[in-house]
Amino acid sequence: MNQNQNQNQSQNANVIKNPKPPYEPQVKGPEMNDRDRLNDLLATEKYLTDSFNTSAREASHPSLHQDIMTVLNETHQCQYNLYEMMFRKGHYKLEAEEQQKLNQTYQQFSNYSSQFPYQGTNVQ
Repeated sequence: MNQNQNQNQSQNANVIKNPKPPYEPQVKGPEMNDRDRLNDLLATEKYLTDSFNTSAREASHPSLHQDIMTVLNETHQCQYNLYEMMFRKGHYKLEAEEQQKLNQTYQQFSNYSSQFPYQGTNVQ
């Protein structure tokens, strides 16, 4: 096995994904398939959450604010459910990060805490 094959296999070991549905064609044609429809729904939910976030920030009446927050939470949940479905169907994949890189990043951002105001006090 050459070096490229070894590298690809080691990279693939960090990939977390589900198999794609067997009915999905290997080559995408011009017609919409289930993945296209789910992507469209997901994009719409993301747009709605962005819009409801703005509405919640700018709501001037407590009851209106609460109603918008309820819809916002439901919209976030719907968006998450769509993502989960797409992941289960193999349309998304994740990559596990190496522990050393996680530790380095944690250390880097932990050092930033010295720049925060109100150190050592509980701000509420």
